[in-house]
Parts: sequence; C-alpha cells; structure tokens
Amino acid sequence: MVHVLSSRTLIRPTDPERSRAFYGGQLGLAVYREFGEGPERGTVYFLGGGFLELSGRSETPLAPSVCLWLQVPDAAAAHDELAAEGVEIVRAPVREPWGLIEMWIADPDGIPIVLVETPADHPLRYRPGI
Repeated sequence: MVHVLSSRTLIRPTDPERSRAFYGGQLGLAVYREFGEGPERGTVYFLGGGFLELSGRSETPLAPSVCLWLQVPDAAAAHDELAAEGVEIVRAPVREPWGLIEMWIADPDGIPIVLVETPADHPLRYRPGI
C-alpha cells in the first residue's frame, strides 16, 4: 500500500498572471508557497487536503476532460461570494439526484470547476459509531 502524504494538482495555464488573479483573487485560495520570479513564477495554493500548483505556461488550454472538484461547506454562500467577485457561474447550485449540491464555474482557460456541498443528510456524512 502506498502511503500518500499529500496530493497536488498541476496546471500549466496559458496566462499565469490571469490564472493567479482567478485562483488567488477571485476564488480566494490561500498561497502555500511561490517559487521562481516574475510572471512565470510558480504558485502553489492550499486546496483543503491537497494543493493546486500553477507553474510554467502552456500554449493551449488543458483537455476538456480535466476537471477540478472542490468541496465547500455551503454552495449557496460560495455562489454569492463568487458572483460578487465577478466569477462567471456556469451553473448555479443544484441538488443532484445523488444528493450532493453542485455548482459549476470555469477557470480562465475554461477548466471546469465543480463546487460540491455534501448536505448533512447525505450518506457521505453518515459515520456509524461516531
């Protein structure tokens, strides 16, 4: 069995400054660390139990099959906060047939980001004996 100490998602944006403004400014993710200098510097953000690293530059956006899934405590509050920051809401929060509340946004390169709330009555919250 592999013992994972932490996880990181690496994104090579087409415009690093624009992506830093989105993830750090509009989404409000806290910076874990930065490395390098100038507009091409790398920035690593906290993502709850993992990290999101923006580094390097890509000439083309990621494939549309790449998607970020971020769990939030309150999707409606996240909707209001992000809309106030000018983030384009692709889809407002909706309770899905499987019981999770999901809303969709996209980063500046079009990477889909799903913000997910696990309601108190959802089986993912059920912890027998706790």
